Amino acid sequence: MKFDPQLPTSHEGALLLELNHRINNEFASVINMVALAAVRSENAAVKTALGDVVELLHQYADVHRALKMPDRHALVDAAEYLQKLCFSISRSKLGRMKIQLAFVADTLRLESYRCWRLGMIVYELVNNAARHAHFEGGDGEVRVKLSRAGALVKCRVSDNGSAPPSLKLGRGLTILHDLAQSLGGRVDHSFAKGSSFTLSLPFTEHERQASRSTERASPIAAHRIFSLE
Repeated sequence: MKFDPQLPTSHEGALLLELNHRINNEFASVINMVALAAVRSENAAVKTALGDVVELLHQYADVHRALKMPDRHALVDAAEYLQKLCFSISRSKLGRMKIQLAFVADTLRLESYRCWRLGMIVYELVNNAARHAHFEGGDGEVRVKLSRAGALVKCRVSDNGSAPPSLKLGRGLTILHDLAQSLGGRVDHSFAKGSSFTLSLPFTEHERQASRSTERASPIAAHRIFSLE
């Protein structure tokens, strides 16, 4: 199967890299200002509160770095990429909301730009679950599963919360579907027990060959569950 990967042009790529650079600088500037205010304050409670803000800003900066556009076209370990992203999201948001994030993945390799877009889809779906799912009893969990299904890559994001009464196609979900189409794939959803969104996308020939080699070398799926610690 062949499809247009819609890679950024050199001009668009340069703009995105410049935007990423500016955002990193802004994060660093704000973190430094808050940290300086904490040092100058003589109030212990204020110092503690500002210290928490500095930590939170560092965690959000980690999420941004995990989602940065790749600077070169190459094959990357998709499981490792999503593991780092999920860990950053868990530390910056879900842990503070007392929601556990579980991650399990088959070992497979994707082209860097496609893996980057996959990461943006996962980020949107995890945040969507955190915003809209209704968890009861403090046992909230969001699950991310990356798997190989023949000629397809499957990525499922689900939660154990109460399903929303209706699905509103907001800007985030519209972008999500656009990203899926840019990968030659689609997103299906269901609300049987909690919410479940499944992205299905075809391997490129390069990815298929690399995944076959990886499967022969390491057929055991990587598995990790993130705690709230």
